[in-house]
Amino acid sequence: MNDIVISSLHIYPVKSAAGVEVDAARVTDRGFAHDRRWMVVAPDGTFITQRSHPKLALVRPSLGGGELRLERAGAAPLVVPAELGRGAELEVEVWGERCKALDAGDEAGRWFGEELGTDCRLVFMPESTRRAVDPKHGGADDIVSFADGYPFLLIEQASLEDLNGRLDAPVPMDRFRPNIVVDGAEAFAADDWERVRIGKVEFRVAKPCDRCVVTTIDQATGEKGKEPLRTLATYRREGSKVLFGQNLIQQNEGVVRVGDRLEVLE
Repeated sequence: MNDIVISSLHIYPVKSAAGVEVDAARVTDRGFAHDRRWMVVAPDGTFITQRSHPKLALVRPSLGGGELRLERAGAAPLVVPAELGRGAELEVEVWGERCKALDAGDEAGRWFGEELGTDCRLVFMPESTRRAVDPKHGGADDIVSFADGYPFLLIEQASLEDLNGRLDAPVPMDRFRPNIVVDGAEAFAADDWERVRIGKVEFRVAKPCDRCVVTTIDQATGEKGKEPLRTLATYRREGSKVLFGQNLIQQNEGVVRVGDRLEVLE
């Protein structure tokens, strides 16, 4: 078997906005540090994503100096603390789950509202909020950020190559918004993995990731099509779900780096 190595790492500071590719990332109790700790919500606290507002893809974040900088065409950048220390407390909702978040204020709400054409707020998940992973696939103490359901998403580079070999026009990996991309594994090899280790951090493979319409949105333009979901459905369907990538839950904290070897433990 060839060595399986980490070929890229990705953090998404604002849920459903563009990602940030990094050389190393710190594994915390709820995912990579800074991953999906921010989220855009409607006035009633319901989460907003590319599913309803594809232009979120065009919001480009960067991290540095303890700040999160957000850029979009036609507007001055929005700069907020990477971790919000205080703000009005709001109750927000992600897939029917309610939890507490801190409001980033009126300026941030207006900035996103102008981009998305709707009233909204930008909120942050403080350390005091502990949003549980689905107990069907997680332990009693497993928590997650504002990610859809699990702290990490891993995809094999070979799986994307397999998919692109079936498409008329290939798609980039950013359509699938992974946290961890690995090279050296066969296509869909992770279907059979149960536990893996990267550096000193162990992960449990919780479940396959069922994919949605976000995979059909061009992350560079915000335009929506039909692929690759239509083709994936022809060979990666399980019941009503279309599967691509694996959700992971960390078993301890630490740092993972591009170039680290992934060891399959079970």
